[in-house]
Amino acid sequence: MAATSLLALIDDIATLLDDVAVLTKVAAKKTAGVLGDDLALNAQQVTGVTADRELPVVWAVAKGSFRNKAILVPAALAISAFAPWAVIPLLMMGGAFLCFEGFEKLAHKFLHRDVEDAAHHEELVGALADPGIDPVAYEADKIKGAIRTDFILSAEIIAITLGTVADAPFTTQLTVLVGIAILITIGVYGVVAGIVKLDDLGLHLTRRSGDTGSASFQRKIGRGILIAAPWLMRGLSVLGTAAMFL
Repeated sequence: MAATSLLALIDDIATLLDDVAVLTKVAAKKTAGVLGDDLALNAQQVTGVTADRELPVVWAVAKGSFRNKAILVPAALAISAFAPWAVIPLLMMGGAFLCFEGFEKLAHKFLHRDVEDAAHHEELVGALADPGIDPVAYEADKIKGAIRTDFILSAEIIAITLGTVADAPFTTQLTVLVGIAILITIGVYGVVAGIVKLDDLGLHLTRRSGDTGSASFQRKIGRGILIAAPWLMRGLSVLGTAAMFL
């Protein structure tokens, strides 16, 4: 009897894990559009921070992202348990917001003048060079802005995930939501950390000395990285914008 009960328990656990795996994959696919924009936005948030502070800033924002999801996941579970009727309206609001963001990006692209972008760039450069600006306060402001942006994007992701698992048992909902929250946070900020350090890697490779074929090849790779890094950011932004309408 004990052996039979144990096998039944193992079978229930295996079924639950299979359901979780399937729903997690589905939720990950549905949130892919938001993730593209999430990567681009979070990488842009650290623009203007000195090179030696980029990774600490990314880590600080990642911790803030975990705190955001620690608020959003229980809230999503509470909505699913006590107001399941609200799931569909929330998804509709999330979809409308994504469309608005996509339209705003397109409008900015076609209606915004290049001179305004150049002025913004000069402002960032000036912030780094101006000795009168407190770098600690400037960095803290960047972190707060990035965490606020992350909260909105995380809410979109959690809402989409909740819609995917709305009819699943509570245990499955909890596991999928927590799994998605952890995987997305680690994945997004791991990639963001790599993106913001790409230029440092390229610069390091371009400074390789020597006349050997290996050194020459590394310098070429470094120059290629420096050229490709801005295009990578633009590509992520374009893909994220396109995915918002899908």
